[in-house]
Order: sequence, then structure tokens, then C-alpha cells
Amino acid sequence: MKIHFLGTAAAEGYPNAFCRCEYCAKARELGGKNIRTRTSAIVDDTIKFDYSPDSFMQALRYGIDYGAIEHMLVTHTHSDHFNAYDLECRRTGIAHDLHHPLHIYGNDAVMQRTRAAIGRFEGERFAFHLLRPFETFLAGDARVTPLLADHDRMETCLLYVVEKGGKTLLYGHDSGWFPEATWQWLRGRQLDCAILDCTHGYTGNSRDRNHMCVETVLEAQREFQKERILKPDGKIVVTHFSHNAKLLHEEFERIFDPVGIITAYDGLILYI
Repeated sequence: MKIHFLGTAAAEGYPNAFCRCEYCAKARELGGKNIRTRTSAIVDDTIKFDYSPDSFMQALRYGIDYGAIEHMLVTHTHSDHFNAYDLECRRTGIAHDLHHPLHIYGNDAVMQRTRAAIGRFEGERFAFHLLRPFETFLAGDARVTPLLADHDRMETCLLYVVEKGGKTLLYGHDSGWFPEATWQWLRGRQLDCAILDCTHGYTGNSRDRNHMCVETVLEAQREFQKERILKPDGKIVVTHFSHNAKLLHEEFERIFDPVGIITAYDGLILYI
């Protein structure tokens, strides 16, 4: 399974275009892996998580053919994760030589927003699929199970487990410490890779709500190990970083490298 990280920032990007804090200033100065666009990733060139407002630029930057994407798994409707109106660019007369619909999966809020944006093209270039937590479905040759996140109290935000080609991936954000129902589902599973939210730096709370921090990620790693949720050679990857974490890329690496956690950056390609 190939995972391509197109963006690794929280909602405001890193650096925040409007911000003059020392961390945004330093990120601009250093460049490289410190420049982060809004979070998204693609699996095996055909499954995309979310459609951030940076998706168009990310496709150009990395030479991504979005025409090859068959399935889009939407975690929730916050503006940094789902820019539904841009998907109109896939409709007939604007995009050519496409021979399959784009299947869009998500909660009821995702369905409502998608139908408001591009619903008139359903059946032409799009197919919409309303999901329920913990109900497994097939997306092409992948088995996908949506899990509950702890993020927005006014929306049923989802995490995703994707099983494909003998490998199992958890796409675990946006979320703070997982709800107990999600932990119960994960216990007894064997993940090859878990991608976790690390929006915050140090907060002093090992079980943060809404988003994870450094301490919460480390606590989640201990839970994975205790419950044997992660295979012995499985990987944990952190992403979705905010400038308010007050940490640059190398500083995240200094924290996570010693415990075997990978710090993602825009453009990272990972094989599991």
C-alpha cells in the first residue's frame, strides 16, 4: 500500500498566511518541510482522504492525476477538509476522458453539502454514499470501515480503516483521544500503519479532546502497544500540525524519532 501525503497542516496552514508569530516567520525562513498545506492523503493513487482547499495546488505540485481517483473518503465538513464546490470541475464538459464516477463517502453533513454543491451532476460523474459508523463497505478492492472520531460535537466525524492488498491502514484524524467505541473496535485488530492527528504541541494533557497533542499521541502509542493493535513492525505517523503547536519540523522529529513515530511532511510517500 502506497500512502502519499499531499498536505500535513491544520486549518490555517503552516505558516499561517496572516500570522507574524515567530514560528510562522521561522517556517518561512527555513522553508522545506516546514511549509505545510492543508491535510490530505492518497492511497494507491485511487483513494483520496478529504478534498482540502489546497487540493488543486497539491495536484500540480506533485503531478497527481485526480482523474484516476475512484473513491473519496470524507472525514467531516470543516472547510480545511472538504471543499465540495471545487469538485464541479469534474463534471462533463469541464473534465474530459473520464470513464468512471467519483464515489464520495461520508456522514449526513457531507452528503448535504455535496448535494448542495454538485448534486445536479449525481449519476453523471459522481456517486454519493451515506455512511454509518462501524459499518464496513467495499470501495473497489478495499474494505473500508468508518470509525467514530472525537472532534466536533455538532457533527458525526469519522476516521477510516482501509484494508487493501493484505495491509491495514488507520486514517485517524481529525480526532482527540478516540471514543471508547472506536477503541473497542480496534482492539484485536492488527494495523500496519496508524496516521494520527498531532495538531497541538505540549498541552500537559495525555487525553486531549477534539485534536491530539504530543502527549496524546504518545499515550495512543502506548495503548496500541498494550492492546497489540499495531503489528510489531507497524508504523505510527503524525500529521495535521498547527503553528500554534510552537514546533518546527525538526523539533517534531526530535520528539518522535526516539520512539519510532514518523513525522509526516508535504510530499512524503510511505509504503506499508
